[in-house]
Parts: sequence; structure tokens; C-alpha cells
Amino acid sequence: MTGSNPAFRRNPEITQNDFNYLQQLLLERAGILLDHGKEYLAEARLTALADELGHASIGELLDKAHTEGEFGGLQRRVIEAMTVTETSFFRDLHPFQALRTIMLPELIRRRGPDAPIHIWCAAAASGQEIYSVALILQEHFPELARSRRVRLLATDISEAMLSRARAGSYSQIEINRGLPAPLLVKYFAKRDTEWQIDEKLRTPIEFKQMNLAAPWPHLPPMDIVLMRNVMIYFDVETKRSVLGRVAKVLRPDGYLILGGGETTLHLDDTLKPETLGRVISYRLPQGPGVPSPRAAA
Repeated sequence: MTGSNPAFRRNPEITQNDFNYLQQLLLERAGILLDHGKEYLAEARLTALADELGHASIGELLDKAHTEGEFGGLQRRVIEAMTVTETSFFRDLHPFQALRTIMLPELIRRRGPDAPIHIWCAAAASGQEIYSVALILQEHFPELARSRRVRLLATDISEAMLSRARAGSYSQIEINRGLPAPLLVKYFAKRDTEWQIDEKLRTPIEFKQMNLAAPWPHLPPMDIVLMRNVMIYFDVETKRSVLGRVAKVLRPDGYLILGGGETTLHLDDTLKPETLGRVISYRLPQGPGVPSPRAAA
């Protein structure tokens, strides 16, 4: 097929009409704003998909997606290709320090010995974030990890990314990005050129495909929601909708952690910022008997 080898591609460049359709598709189906000037990104992300599926050009790929009419598999593949994000173990570090020193100790104290604690990673990508949480549980709260009281949920719009996350297998480059050497030795095994994370870290995690901009499935009340570095891609109305739904699933004393450049300001009056060490958490107004977390040591 002409798309099987990039050398035979006839017209890899994206036209303005194709880019306009792509913008519309991303906004309507995923709430994502793709600004003008990002044509280079569309070409970089969609060229490989066009080749994989045997299309001679990005235009041919998008024409085929357009003719699907109802939201179908090809449109989903296009959106997934455009929303692939980079991540790393213990990314930005401070949220994980707050998780270890403030959030989990406070939740354990409030919940008592038996109540479950639900943690949701809402843009899991290839899994490093949720595995970072699992590593903290194993290293610093081993009894809690063994009890299976902590329920870990990882969702992403991309099924391809979730497949990678479920596998828990990472290249040396991915391992080098943020994973401390002692944790590598303790919880990973070398498999050819990849590092495989221990099964006991994978088993407790539920991986589920979920589009934050679409209707949500039923979710249990959440104690901690990590929704980092995904809101920046949404248009304003989608941001408001997503935050409103987070507020409905967040427990009264729960924590929402956004990315460093993200905020609820002018988007949701319900979720209030609160400092946790060197991290800003967003929380519901605290009623009687629900104390604010103690400052980090």
C-alpha cells in the first residue's frame, strides 16, 4: 500500500481545510482547542497514523474520518494520536511529596482502619503517574498497600496509552526520567530492552478508557484526584464542565491536584485553593468537623 512506507507518501502536508476539520473534531469530541499555528503538530502526530493505516496523505486520512459520520473508530484514532502526552515517574515531584507527607496521612487518620481510600489519576497516559502513587504506597504505607484499602483508578482518552500503562513495561529512557535507582532495583525486572514493573504494583490498579469531555461513567466518591496537565488543552466551557463534575465526585475532605500552570480561578467557585507544602490543592468548602490539612514539616 502507498502508506506503508513514508518514502512513497505523496502529500504529507496538512491543508487549511483539513486543519479546520481537525480543530472541529477535537473541540466537539474532546473539548480540546487546537490553535492555529499548530499545523506542524498535526503533521507530526498524524503522519505516522496515516502511514500505519495505509493512507497516502493526512488529507486522505481526515477525509475518511469525516465520512464516518457518527463518532467512529477512525475519528477516535485521530483524537488519540493528537492527545498523546509525555509523562514521567514522579513528575514535578512536589505533588508526590504532598501525597506522602500530608494527603495520605490525613486521610488515614480521618478514615479509620477499614474505610477505603479512592485515588483517581484522570489523565494516566502511559502509566508513570499512577505507578508513582503505587510506589509511594508500597514504600511508605506497606500495610495500607497490603490491605487493598486504597483503590487506584487510572483513566485516559487513549486506549493505546492505557494498553501501555496496563503492561507496565518501560524503556531505559523512560526509566531514567524520574525513577530513583533504589525503586528500579526493588520493583522492576529487566526484560530484554524493557523494564517490567512488579505485578503487585499493577494488580491493584483499574485502568479504564474515559473521555473527560464526554459523559462520565459512574465513579465512586474520590479522596484524591490527580488531573494534572490536561486542563490546559480544553476550551473554557469544557474546563468548567469537567471541574463541576470533579466537585460532584470529590469527597467533602478530598483533594484535587492540577498541573502547575492550571487553576480553578474564574472557572469553578466551589473548589477552593489550599496550600499543601509546595503544592496547591483544590478542595470543597470545609464544613464543621473537617479540619484543614496540617502544614508539611
